[in-house]
Amino acid sequence: MTARLIAIFGACLALVACQSVGQNNPAVISFDFDDWPGPPLEVHAVEPVGADKNAPVVIVMHGVRRNADEYRDNWIDLADQYGLRVYVPEFDRDRFPGAKRYNLGERGSAGVSAFDAIEPLFRAIQSDRGSGAETFYLFGHSAGAQFVHRAVCFNDMPGLALAISANAGWYTMPDPNQTWPYGLQKAPESACEVKSWLAEPLIVLLGTEDTDPNDPNLRRAPEAMKQGQHRLERGVHFFDSARTAAKKLDVEFAWRIGFVDGVAHDNAGMAVAAIPLILDHSGQTTRPSGGATQ
Repeated sequence: MTARLIAIFGACLALVACQSVGQNNPAVISFDFDDWPGPPLEVHAVEPVGADKNAPVVIVMHGVRRNADEYRDNWIDLADQYGLRVYVPEFDRDRFPGAKRYNLGERGSAGVSAFDAIEPLFRAIQSDRGSGAETFYLFGHSAGAQFVHRAVCFNDMPGLALAISANAGWYTMPDPNQTWPYGLQKAPESACEVKSWLAEPLIVLLGTEDTDPNDPNLRRAPEAMKQGQHRLERGVHFFDSARTAAKKLDVEFAWRIGFVDGVAHDNAGMAVAAIPLILDHSGQTTRPSGGATQ
């Protein structure tokens, strides 16, 4: 699929999503989730009518604007077309303020981390939403991508099938000698075992046009700038550093990297590219043309 076609498809998808919400699409719902130690979370979801009980479950992490409903809307047409159940928990600014409490998953006054919500949410989807899926897919874009790659590091998620970190602005490197949050030294969470992290099923997904060095949401601390001038450079640097660490430690390296031609910092475009990755992993054969090149 050409860059132009990807852009057109993304625009059409956004339009369809908005229309579906406006027409009270019964597949588009929201519900409260409180079966975890933290505060209740509003979950914005797409549960296509007639979807297979064992349809792949995708948990999607929103960006810095905390716009979980908009992220959900980007997935409406995709969920219906490819038979997915999609759930987007909302981590609001009041209870999970700043990058510390969301992107970094650090524990707040209640003593919980945002990371702690994901596995219990999946178990609730199984028990309360009628899902027969045995595993789930975790996708995050931008700040959500930061959440994803760190959650895979710090939290035990036995239900995780595959994690996709798309267009993160900066990264925690698999380096125990670099200070948190740019590395793992003095990390406030429970220890992340680098060897185990590198063996987890993680895909670093990058838009080839996500190259704006002046993006107002791009962190410019010296440690972040060492990772690259823009998101594309930083993602490649993160992946290459992890591959080098795995070789040095002589351990399994399970991560992959994917490039989405013609897409910049756009959740809708990256969601389209994630579909073939999810379908391939789940064993389904129907997929959109184009998408990520690996």
